[in-house]
Amino acid sequence: MLDGTYFQNWCLLIATNGHYVLDWQWCDREKKIAWAQILQRWPAPRLVVTDGGTGLHAAVHEHWPQARVQRCYFHIFQNVRRYTTLAPRLEAGRQILALTRALMKIQNIDQAALWLGAYASWEARWNEFLRQRTYARTGTERPRSVPLAKPWWYTHRDLRSVRGLFRGLIKHENLFAWLELAPDIDKPLPRTTSPLEGAQNTAVKDLLRRHRGMPADHARRAAEWLLDSLTATPREPWSLAREEHWKPPPARPAITPGPEPGPTLGTSFSWEDGNGIQHGWAGRTHP
Repeated sequence: MLDGTYFQNWCLLIATNGHYVLDWQWCDREKKIAWAQILQRWPAPRLVVTDGGTGLHAAVHEHWPQARVQRCYFHIFQNVRRYTTLAPRLEAGRQILALTRALMKIQNIDQAALWLGAYASWEARWNEFLRQRTYARTGTERPRSVPLAKPWWYTHRDLRSVRGLFRGLIKHENLFAWLELAPDIDKPLPRTTSPLEGAQNTAVKDLLRRHRGMPADHARRAAEWLLDSLTATPREPWSLAREEHWKPPPARPAITPGPEPGPTLGTSFSWEDGNGIQHGWAGRTHP
């Protein structure tokens, strides 16, 4: 299982086998070159469970081409919900949301085949509906992503996005890889990244939340210390704390040139400064 978690301006990529942390990598965001640092250090596994990030998908395709990829069911549901909401207005939306929820109930290949049949029926039933177009007219709101020069757009763009999501998952065999490999592996295979997000990711975030205020370098070292303790063969903690960590030199503040110094203002009383008894209207006292 591969996933990334963010804190401050850093992203921490973590690889786990479901029980132990295998590897991690610091980066600014989840991208192909960052994931490649982990993938290059390990032989290709039989199954990779991911959240569907494009950078990770590209890195796996390049460095682990033999590995089967399973898209996390929880992230599939999150993506579909973003397009349909939890209370879809249209019947097509209600049906595809129900089909997405049904993924979590599948336990064997036969149930998976029935689900694929139900999805194919959904596509066939709503095919003409999803081809409906809206034409630019006065008073018609144009979606932000539609160029001004385009005279029309598909009416049900969100549902078409859901259809494109499932078509891609089915085409690349990322929907039921955990079931197709199960007969060859004598243990249950994961279909979500939840064990990683609920264990290692949560542990790192809890550590940083409880010790708020640590400098960035200190926070990163603390997170690495924690992740090392979650590996199958953790190192001796004192081997991670080297001599230069005991009393690091204080960072010198940057010195920036300021404006030219002006005249020095003293604190003594001076008539030249205008300090004195004022005469005229401003100095009069009203009766």
